[in-house]
Amino acid sequence: MESRFRLAVSLLRNLLRFHPRPFLIAVGGASLYAVCTVASSYGLGFVIDEVVLPRFQSGVSDVSAYFTACLIVIGIGLLRAVGVVFRRSYAGVSHWSTSESLSKKLVRHVMNQPSMWHQRHMTGDLVARIGVDSDTAAQVLGPLPFSTSVVLLVFLTSVWLVVIDVPLGILALVVIPVLFALNLGYQRRIDRHYDSAQEALGSLSEAVHESFDGVMVVKAFGAESREQQRLAAISTKLKDARIKAVNARAVFEALVDGTPSMVNILLIVAGAYRVRSGSLSIGELSSFIYLFTLLVFPLRIIGYLLSEIPHSSSGYKRVTEVLSEERELNPRTKFCETSDGKSVQLADVAFKYPGTNDFVFEHVNVEIPSGSKVAVVGETGCGKSTLLKIIAGLLAPDSGSVAIQDRKCSIVFQEPFLFSGSIRFNVTLGKTASNEQVQSALWVSACDEFISGLEEREDTVVGERGVSLSGGQRQRVALARALAADSGVLLLDDTTSALDPATESLVIERLGSVKRQITTIMVASRPTTIRIADYVLFIHDGVVEPLSTHEDLLHSNVAYSKLMTSFEIDRRQA
Repeated sequence: MESRFRLAVSLLRNLLRFHPRPFLIAVGGASLYAVCTVASSYGLGFVIDEVVLPRFQSGVSDVSAYFTACLIVIGIGLLRAVGVVFRRSYAGVSHWSTSESLSKKLVRHVMNQPSMWHQRHMTGDLVARIGVDSDTAAQVLGPLPFSTSVVLLVFLTSVWLVVIDVPLGILALVVIPVLFALNLGYQRRIDRHYDSAQEALGSLSEAVHESFDGVMVVKAFGAESREQQRLAAISTKLKDARIKAVNARAVFEALVDGTPSMVNILLIVAGAYRVRSGSLSIGELSSFIYLFTLLVFPLRIIGYLLSEIPHSSSGYKRVTEVLSEERELNPRTKFCETSDGKSVQLADVAFKYPGTNDFVFEHVNVEIPSGSKVAVVGETGCGKSTLLKIIAGLLAPDSGSVAIQDRKCSIVFQEPFLFSGSIRFNVTLGKTASNEQVQSALWVSACDEFISGLEEREDTVVGERGVSLSGGQRQRVALARALAADSGVLLLDDTTSALDPATESLVIERLGSVKRQITTIMVASRPTTIRIADYVLFIHDGVVEPLSTHEDLLHSNVAYSKLMTSFEIDRRQA
């Protein structure tokens, strides 16, 4: 019990730090509603005793009492309405503002983490935590203002019920601890169901995102049935947890509805005897029953709040699991500035992936002249992409140093990612860029060849992930984006693999014609591409060979010569 109380207090304290002002306004409106609710029972008793009963008894209406009753009823009603408007409006503002702030805080934290951190976390799970879990964590702020005013309402009501009639007041107040006991018992039962449901929801989001991303692989291997079974198992777990939570809530609500109704019957019976004995007037009894009836619904709000706390705690726990992870150091912060005439310098670099014992490569010492074109060549899985990611600052070497010209470089991956906006947006990513810069980047990447046939040219919307473009066109747009970043070092991770040889040659030729000096380092497997490179960086058996030319390697390195022969055979067979 104490740990749950501490958990609830900690949760609310952390959430209210974001936007305390709208929450306090909502609490003020709820408090006004609570005071007016108690006052309305007095107004009802006044109307019955001073207006209704005298009219039946004497046949004459007291005009002054009539107008006084009207002022009391209308005044209390207006104030109560004002309280409701402020409570509901600002409770909603508090909920959604906190949810937005929590999501933004999580997004900033995730965006500031380096590439290696993201490789250890599933994208679908992060999306669920940023969206669903952030909203779930803030949901408790919706009923909270009303629930806090219920404390005031219960206190005022308890005092007023006893003031009206002591015996009936004591009988009515018995229901309050009973309802609290029901709420606490319900919370104990519901905690584990909400935790299980929230975890299953995150797992389902993760699995669905992963399945959508790999839909082509799933179809290629005929694994649709297996994926359906996997998603069905996760969704069944979510369904079962939700059903158990709903069943527990149904039992709880039936008891919360039934208990006050039974007590209400007892109050009416006992009150009739009190009126008959002259201890109560009819107006006082009506006021008493009315006030007790009004008290029951706010007590249910407390139950709703207590049911939301474990739900919100589950969401907040998943959010803080990410926020509590320290921000890891971006490898780019360790970049050094290169010496004159060099664009990239690797000094005694070694790297191995976390959780493995074998190094991908060790003692890498490379110096790449500025403005040169370098082809990174090697067998599949030898570490070509890994080397480019180290140069790009996406991976941190275990030892050694990396120096980059102006400490700036741009990388284009083999599988480019495009947003659903226009081609122009995908090139600039919303940054301010002149039309001349955009046109230049599109020309160098040979995008002009297909853009000229589009009705809206570079303002054409490409659809989600660039679905309206071919694979080669998407690669060229991604290349244009890297060129628009105005970096001196351009890294191409097999970027031109979807281009035909003629277009690939055109792109590389145009890269060489750019006025500013660009060093191009590209993973290549086409002999035609490798031949036009100024230098070749050959990786074999975990060793990065010294920078050399294609012709020199053909004559001096047997492994390289065999690899080139296999490339030629593969091309002819294709």
